[in-house]
Amino acid sequence: MSDAPVSANSGSPIPQDRFAAKLRGFGALGILAVLVIAAGQIVPPLSAGLVLVWTRLSRTPWREIGYARPKSWIGSLVIGAVFGVAFKFLMKAIVMPLLGANPINHAYHYLAGNWPELPAAVFTMIVVAGFGEETVFRGYMFERLGKLLGRSPAARTVIVLVTAALFGSIHYIGQGLAGAQQAIITGLVFGAVFAVTGRIWMLMCAHAAFDLTAVAIIYWNIESKVAHLIFR
Repeated sequence: MSDAPVSANSGSPIPQDRFAAKLRGFGALGILAVLVIAAGQIVPPLSAGLVLVWTRLSRTPWREIGYARPKSWIGSLVIGAVFGVAFKFLMKAIVMPLLGANPINHAYHYLAGNWPELPAAVFTMIVVAGFGEETVFRGYMFERLGKLLGRSPAARTVIVLVTAALFGSIHYIGQGLAGAQQAIITGLVFGAVFAVTGRIWMLMCAHAAFDLTAVAIIYWNIESKVAHLIFR
């Protein structure tokens, strides 16, 4: 039974509401939308932009993808920034060394002392990672998988695991095993926070701060020093 609003004159669903309902569903149009958004990952943050278009056209409430107004914008920014920086140092100095990762991130080591490349890297970490990846991997994927699996604790656990695995897989291509490992752990942590709060703004700030801290560590060429702070 369709939940689309009906026309007062004809008693049939209004065309734009039928279209929106099909976009929200998992029929041919809904699956096509998923595939198009997934293909947008080729040119990040195109996928995130497509998610916003999908949300608008499908008439999905913005809060369903985490775009809910926070209690405090400043609080979300500060908490996210502090959490992101601290989390990055935790990963770099403790978690990744325990996993046997190379202290040097060779995929981004070209940024060491490379001032001309720094603005593009900062833009990428804020827009592509902070905004783009959180919108897609937390906001959109949680909404889609939540519609399929439900909202029970077990379902949310599965969603966190699946989205973290997918998040890790896209990082494996450019950053290898260590990059995938870090992304999976980050995806688990960020996913767990999103599963509990349902809000994405703090996570966007945290993600951007996490990656900007990584860029700063690489730019100042102190990766090895940070990686050996605890384990010599």
